[in-house]
Amino acid sequence: MWNYERRLEYPVNIKRCNPQAAMIIMSQYGGPDGELGASLRYLSQRYSMKDRKVAGVLTDIGTEELAHLEMVGTIIHQLTKDLSPDEIKASGFDKYYIDHTLAVWPSVASGEPFSSAMLQSTGDTITDLYEDMAAEQKARLTYDNILRLIKDPEIADPIRFLREREIVHFQRFGEANREDCSK
Repeated sequence: MWNYERRLEYPVNIKRCNPQAAMIIMSQYGGPDGELGASLRYLSQRYSMKDRKVAGVLTDIGTEELAHLEMVGTIIHQLTKDLSPDEIKASGFDKYYIDHTLAVWPSVASGEPFSSAMLQSTGDTITDLYEDMAAEQKARLTYDNILRLIKDPEIADPIRFLREREIVHFQRFGEANREDCSK
């Protein structure tokens, strides 16, 4: 059963448009190491886990990744929602705008659309958990790269929160792997 609360896991209150930042952050929405792929990966892998505790970890983290997807989508929306046609053209956001207007759409920063080929589910507990640990480190690295480029605290604060959660998820997958391997 799913329980949805009508609030973000961490507040996002961006007041100034910044389409360049939105284009960078877009990768964490639909990129190879983004939140959409993470949520689908973990929620798909949980079905083949024999250990119900490990399946529970995948369900918990997969569900949290959906909350992170909502946060990243909110960041992108707030960075682009009030752009004028002149700002869209001047910022280079026009290529995205032609196909998606100012809607949030899953793609990498370069514009390539999200593909489920970006994720793996093997049915082997150890393989999948190592894949998940690597995915969390790649997501952390992507957030690190975003933070190297974006200094605005309205944007950087929620990004830092998301980065911290990637570290926690990495640790939880490591614990689940040790638990499963000890059997």
